[in-house]
Amino acid sequence: MEEKFMKIALKEAMKAELDGDVPIGCVIVKDGVIIAKGRNMREKKMDSTLHAEMVAIKKACKKLSNWRLDDCELYVTIEPCPMCAGAIVNSRIKTVYFGATDPVSGCCESVFPVLSQKQFYHTVEFFSGILEEDCKNIMKNFFRRRRLENKNNK
Repeated sequence: MEEKFMKIALKEAMKAELDGDVPIGCVIVKDGVIIAKGRNMREKKMDSTLHAEMVAIKKACKKLSNWRLDDCELYVTIEPCPMCAGAIVNSRIKTVYFGATDPVSGCCESVFPVLSQKQFYHTVEFFSGILEEDCKNIMKNFFRRRRLENKNNK
């Protein structure tokens, strides 16, 4: 089941890439049904807070008419950053599944384990490595192309 939802998150990541954004996609699921999708929109909307997770969380809250997403699962292609991990904790998401770790800003297991801090009111169960190679490759290819474009523009 996790792979099914991660494939949909990967489709969202591809849409982000088409818009010139870093290709990260996210879906939020409740009772086996997708209630929200999100993708990076920072470049498209010129808003630093529009990470895939933030977009999906806002949509899910609106759909459920509730800021609490207690019984929801979040699937995202890359390990959430500090901002997104904080939003995940504050929205009470039950479980996070992510594809690839982010050694620079990941806040599940890589840099700082925000989701599992016992000091917070809510902790979040998480699982990594869902379609990991696909999630890594879309990022690697994006940044490889970007570096090549920058080199050619000099």
